[in-house]
Amino acid sequence: MALPSLADRVDPKTTALVTQEMQRGVVGDLSALPDLAAAGQKVLPNIVRLLQAARANGVMVIHCTAERRPDGLGANHNARIFQYMAKSPNPLHPGTPAAQIVPEIEVAPTDLVLPRLHGLSPFHGTELDFVLRNRGIETLVGVGVSVNVAIINLALDAVNSAYQVVIPRDAVAGFPDDYVEAVFAHTLDAVSTLVATEDLLSAWKSA
Repeated sequence: MALPSLADRVDPKTTALVTQEMQRGVVGDLSALPDLAAAGQKVLPNIVRLLQAARANGVMVIHCTAERRPDGLGANHNARIFQYMAKSPNPLHPGTPAAQIVPEIEVAPTDLVLPRLHGLSPFHGTELDFVLRNRGIETLVGVGVSVNVAIINLALDAVNSAYQVVIPRDAVAGFPDDYVEAVFAHTLDAVSTLVATEDLLSAWKSA
């Protein structure tokens, strides 16, 4: 069966733009991950453009964030990344500057913010799937960080939950660059539609 065109696949009525961990303590001025922060800053302008276009065209916008209580309650500790981030001088504690979304992304009143305490995926331990189904969403556009871990999780979990996935290559980030390109070629290309930001903006403009 032939897949629908990009314009049909990202129909504003059935599409959500999901940002992943675009927080000050991840990609911003309080990040403990300098390589990821640098990569995230490069794609941030495209994310802002996509957010503006999404809102203008009635596309649902959801910001998925990672948080950790000071006492660690509800968080898992079974991976090095959790242990590393727990030792950060700017931990992602709820309500702190590090947990905030970077100021370049102005959260609109129509946006949803869905934090999680557990895991690596925005689908795991949050209401994301329920919120999307309640809205009749069929396609996720994933942007943010990181291609190393969370963007892969987002794509695979979305596909396992029967959503179409569209990823603008120049609106997601990871490190190093050659690894990111390998993930695009050998993993994300098999489970999602890889596009450029301009392709998506044109599709919404023609909607």
